[in-house]
Amino acid sequence: QVQPVESGGGLVQTGGSLRLSCAASGRTFSNFVMGWFRQAPGKEREFVGAIRWNTGVTNYADTVKGRFTIFRGNAKDTMYLQMNSLKPEDTAVYYCAARQGTRLAIQGNEYDYWGQGTQVTVSS
Repeated sequence: QVQPVESGGGLVQTGGSLRLSCAASGRTFSNFVMGWFRQAPGKEREFVGAIRWNTGVTNYADTVKGRFTIFRGNAKDTMYLQMNSLKPEDTAVYYCAARQGTRLAIQGNEYDYWGQGTQVTVSS
């Protein structure tokens, strides 16, 4: 079992940048797909992006493509979500999730392990 733990949320102005972290607690991310999801108040949870841990291959939602980047850090089993050119509509609780296997799933119900979430607020 792997337990993702997010950190790095906060308040930022429109156009600013923020980096979220997701660290592994319990075991390595090896052989997992790691995803980022977000949920804004009154809205459904939505896919942000994912990375196949062993290969580094990523995919992104169209709403964040070109602005957000997922990458593996030098620290063992730490994933990052670099968010640039932030917009007020990016305001949400961001969650890190993990699923075993290699498919870059975009549906939340395909992920087995979830972090507690971290709040990102973008002011206009």
